[in-house]
Amino acid sequence: MLVLLILHLVVALLAPLFVRWWGPRACYPLAVAPAAAFVWALARTPAVRDGGAVVETYPWIRQLGLDVALRMTTLSWLLTLLVGGVGALVLVYCARYFTADSVGLGRFTAVLVAFAGAMLLLVLADDLLLLYVGWELTTIFSYLLIGHSTERRASRWAAAQALMVTTLGGLAMLIGFIMLGVHAGTYRWSEIAAQPLPGGGYLVAAVVLILVGALSKSAILPFTSWLPVAMAAPTPVSAYLHAAAMVKAGVYLIGMLAPVLAAVGPWRPVTIVAGLATMLVGGWAALRQTDLKLLLAYGTVSQLGLLVVLTGAGTADAALAGVAMLLAHALFKAALFLVVGIIDHGAGTRDLRELSGLRHGSGPLVGVAVLAAASMAGVPPLFGFVAKEAVFAAFIDRPVILAGLVAGTVLTVAYSVRFLWGAFADRPGVEQTPLDRIAPSLLVPAAVLAVAGLVVGPLAAGVDGLLRPYADLFGTAHAHLALWPGLTPALGLSALVLVAGGGLFALRGPLAPVLARLRAPVSGNTGYEWVIGRFDRLAVEVTSVTQRGSLPQYLATILIVLVLLPGGAMLAARPWEERVTSWGTPVQLVVALVLAVAAVLAVGARRRLTAMLLVGVTGYGTAMLFVLYGAPDLALTQFLVETATIAVFVLVLRRLPERFSVRPLRRARWLRRTLAVAVGVVAAGLAFTAAGAREAPSISAAFPELSVEEGYGRNIVNVTLVDIRAWDTMGEMAVLVVTATGVASLIFERSRTGPRPRRPEPSRRPTRPDRPIWLRGGSRLEERRRSIVLEVVTRLIFHTVVLFSLFLLFSGHNAPGGGFSGGLVASLALVVRYLAGGRYELAESAPIGAGTVLGAGLAVSVGTGVIALLAGGSVLQSARVDLYLPLIGHFYLVTSVFFDIGVYLVVVGLMLDILRSLGAEVDRHIETAGTATRGLAAEPGERP
Repeated sequence: MLVLLILHLVVALLAPLFVRWWGPRACYPLAVAPAAAFVWALARTPAVRDGGAVVETYPWIRQLGLDVALRMTTLSWLLTLLVGGVGALVLVYCARYFTADSVGLGRFTAVLVAFAGAMLLLVLADDLLLLYVGWELTTIFSYLLIGHSTERRASRWAAAQALMVTTLGGLAMLIGFIMLGVHAGTYRWSEIAAQPLPGGGYLVAAVVLILVGALSKSAILPFTSWLPVAMAAPTPVSAYLHAAAMVKAGVYLIGMLAPVLAAVGPWRPVTIVAGLATMLVGGWAALRQTDLKLLLAYGTVSQLGLLVVLTGAGTADAALAGVAMLLAHALFKAALFLVVGIIDHGAGTRDLRELSGLRHGSGPLVGVAVLAAASMAGVPPLFGFVAKEAVFAAFIDRPVILAGLVAGTVLTVAYSVRFLWGAFADRPGVEQTPLDRIAPSLLVPAAVLAVAGLVVGPLAAGVDGLLRPYADLFGTAHAHLALWPGLTPALGLSALVLVAGGGLFALRGPLAPVLARLRAPVSGNTGYEWVIGRFDRLAVEVTSVTQRGSLPQYLATILIVLVLLPGGAMLAARPWEERVTSWGTPVQLVVALVLAVAAVLAVGARRRLTAMLLVGVTGYGTAMLFVLYGAPDLALTQFLVETATIAVFVLVLRRLPERFSVRPLRRARWLRRTLAVAVGVVAAGLAFTAAGAREAPSISAAFPELSVEEGYGRNIVNVTLVDIRAWDTMGEMAVLVVTATGVASLIFERSRTGPRPRRPEPSRRPTRPDRPIWLRGGSRLEERRRSIVLEVVTRLIFHTVVLFSLFLLFSGHNAPGGGFSGGLVASLALVVRYLAGGRYELAESAPIGAGTVLGAGLAVSVGTGVIALLAGGSVLQSARVDLYLPLIGHFYLVTSVFFDIGVYLVVVGLMLDILRSLGAEVDRHIETAGTATRGLAAEPGERP
């Protein structure tokens, strides 16, 4: 199972490259990933036939007790077949649906394959937290797929609405998962299901929160509005996400949890009432649609309501009917969406008021649509009829629920007939709609799904044996899946709904005024817009009160709260009874006094540059304290960070006034100084309190031993970063990447990946032939800004500094250094190169995009963790490789060095991005402003 997930990831990463090579035909090889999942699940049928399970477990985050726990049972086996099979057919369909000039096809196919992998993770996860990871990944990927046409406002709005609704539901579900896991003592669902759960209000609250997430994902009332709006997505997305995959996630979750949680108080009332209401409202809305795709969308909403009723009822017969309807719905609804895509692709419209006579000359398409729609209506011998019979049989002794199901099924029959009539019938007064020739690769996927519904119907008895183990989790199921169940009340109800649905469609003319008037006073989309509008208005009101545009006020508010609340609590508790050692040696006192003096002078400084340098003194003084306390690695890092920070400050100060404002007034200055002293005292007190409040032994006490035995290194600090606490480092690297992106997006007026400064041309002024060009970019600077001494020194030391950074990188495992320190040294080399030769010299010294370096660093670090997992260890686990070279001798290599290389690249990429944004791009702004002021033309290739 893990191999399948990795296969989807690899194929998704390769998708843009394949599309660049082969165009839309790349969808054929991309279909291999979901097809492999289908074939794998099909081959595991004997393992789950009798209620067995396929289990795989891989260590992941040991501190949290979280493993990559994968488990496939009957329900997840069925979903795997649907996710893989329908996904492969949709990708085959995409090969002809899109054209070579389709915008963003590489991104689209990559996200579609990634979505299939995320859905696969969701249905195979045994751990609730891992399931949530897959859940949110499907939300993100569906957002990207729905908003594929970024130039259309409707697509962006639909994507944002789907993201908002499903994400909020997912957060509620996460809280419910955490509550349930704490309540049960484990997050493994297989373990939770195997033990009795203590009841009470706590469990009820957890169940309600989980149901909020499930209902929002499956578009159940009151979360229905996002799914019809999501029809702005390309038709293949609708066929996959909104018929066979994503919207089934909520149904799957309810079905998975129902054997254990269906007996909890609110479970059945919520699922049955919400499901029935959704079924009726969605079916009625489908009858009013004139867009074939929207008709199917509201039909999907209605069918999802039915599935929630079946999976949430908590009985064996309803569970059997639920999984049967789950299979039937995926087959007929995905096929119908693909049919709509063919019509839209070939006729140029989906409006049934404009379509006429498509049945002429398109017999195969009509046949596919009739098979799929007949299965949706429950016409024998299709599998939809078998599933509908099971539905009626499951609730034959519950007349109220049965009446709602019958009414909803009548609506289903009516809009099924309406679909066929609207798509293919001859319409009086409307010219016959021309339809382009249908390519086989468009028709075959829809035909396979429709014919599958016809083939599975007569094989209902065999399907019953495969799906019954899931129903057995609820008890003994009395009903059976069969094409001919005999003369039963369910059969009579089936005949009744077919006649009533056909009659409802036949009376569409007289009923048109009723359909027009009978609607909700406020549509779901209007309600969503109203809620979002109120939140926006509330945000404006709150912002107008709290955000006054004064950074000192914001900071003062935060600091005052810090002093009053934590500081007040500290004074009340008085936790400083232990004796405090002021200093170890007099040198520490001297350094501390220098720090204090620099801080006080920085507060009173009038010039920004002076204040920045004094703040830098406090940083260097802190590094000296590290040296005095015997922490050379921390001292080295502090020195480098402080130097890099000063360089960045210098770049920023170029665009700020030389002096601080004359405000605030003298009294306000003293108030600020008083607050600063209070914050310093509170911060020091909290640090002392935290250090003295420890009750359990410090986990860092084991770090020296762990760094040698498991990290294979003697530099405890570096081994902690790349091995013991590698997950923390991974998170910090992600933050650095986001920071770099944010800084660049705020500064750049044009694309940061667009054209860089051209290779420096010869100086505008003739140079003496005996005067060498030390730095190529220097020749582009004005004479008054050049320093030949600095250029010569930079050229002499640059490569040495870079080599030293590599030395720190590779020696840091056993000596001071590491990827972070080495990256900072290399970054400072780039800073010096930029200061000496300007932005053109920066382009010469680093002719590669900062985003590429950042992405490569993150990919190397993540890849190191994945490789360790594939090798049978835990994520980011280090391994020692002993090597021998004739001239060097015996030595060993630790795999965590590759993780450190990723850290090195991320740090270099961050600084490169800052230099190009705060440095080179600000230089361009200054030069452009100066050129415009002088009335001169801008440099070639630049916008004045």
